[in-house]
Amino acid sequence: MNCPQDWPEPIVRVQSLSDNGVIPDRYIKPPTERPGSDHPTHANIPIIDFQALLSSNDGDDDLRAATLAKISEACRDWGFFQIVNHGVSPELLDRTQKVWREFFHLPMEMKQAYANSPKTYEGYGSRLGVEKGAILDWSDYYFLHFLPLCLKDYNKWPALPDSPDYGREVIDEYGKEVVKLCGRLMKVLSLNLGLEEDFLQNKFGGQDIGACLRVNFYPKCPQPDLTLGLSSHSDPGGMTLLLCDEHVAGLQVRKDDSWITVKPAPHAFIVNIGDQIQVLSNAMYKSVEHRVIVNPARERLSLAFFYNPKSDIPIEPAKELVTPDRPALYPPKTFDEYRLYIRLRGPKGKSQVDSLKCPRG
Repeated sequence: MNCPQDWPEPIVRVQSLSDNGVIPDRYIKPPTERPGSDHPTHANIPIIDFQALLSSNDGDDDLRAATLAKISEACRDWGFFQIVNHGVSPELLDRTQKVWREFFHLPMEMKQAYANSPKTYEGYGSRLGVEKGAILDWSDYYFLHFLPLCLKDYNKWPALPDSPDYGREVIDEYGKEVVKLCGRLMKVLSLNLGLEEDFLQNKFGGQDIGACLRVNFYPKCPQPDLTLGLSSHSDPGGMTLLLCDEHVAGLQVRKDDSWITVKPAPHAFIVNIGDQIQVLSNAMYKSVEHRVIVNPARERLSLAFFYNPKSDIPIEPAKELVTPDRPALYPPKTFDEYRLYIRLRGPKGKSQVDSLKCPRG
């Protein structure tokens, strides 16, 4: 089963539809999936100060232990948390968001030069999945690779007309800083699972891992109660670091039977567990369904950085976390095989990772 070379229908940029009074039928979700059917709640995902885990001061042992415990609890109870004081400079975060906002406001013909295909998804896109006639999400995006280096191609990165090198330099610096932060978080997750601190990183392939960025642009929507910016899904990869627009809410996380609208802290990263860490942890940590709602008056931008296993390594539950009382829940599967599912079908709740479970007699 391979991805087709092209989309099944002509691509329509959602941004070009945002000033119409109504949304096309292709974007209208079934009633059970629309955001209007949920009652709002004032809860929020945990916000954790990461500063203690950046320090090498021995006097901070108690604070470090407390921070590790908060992250462990968030991974088990939520699958999502925000981190502040994470070591990536606020100025770099602001510059990166500014570069991407400028790209999405370029004339359409300039953006079209970067149009993507379902073969790799790299470039400027407006749909996930290749099912003909599928109901679509209210968003455009840009997808690019950072790692492995053999996939990193600056020519596929957007060049702003006034300063082509500057934009790419900012995006590159951002990627390098987020990769470092992901490495620190992988150590934290390993220790919290009772494993050696490099365990998860080594299972991902050591330094030979995958890292990519999807920048989501959610145009204002004339009928936000009928559609979604991104349908409910769990992330197929290892771990996601999301930089959100702190002025326009949109991300919703499923908690029990409710949808929680995340309130982003300034210059925070939202961290969420992906399906591959759910598999490696034998479901001690769970990836969690999330979706995006859209706004009638304001556009929204978010940067989702995906930190993934090397694509051809079989991922399976860590033997250290498998016991007679808790047998392995998942068979081995490479990330390449796994992500093909979402590339063909688009986001489908938790159906992807749940379909992997080993049958039990």
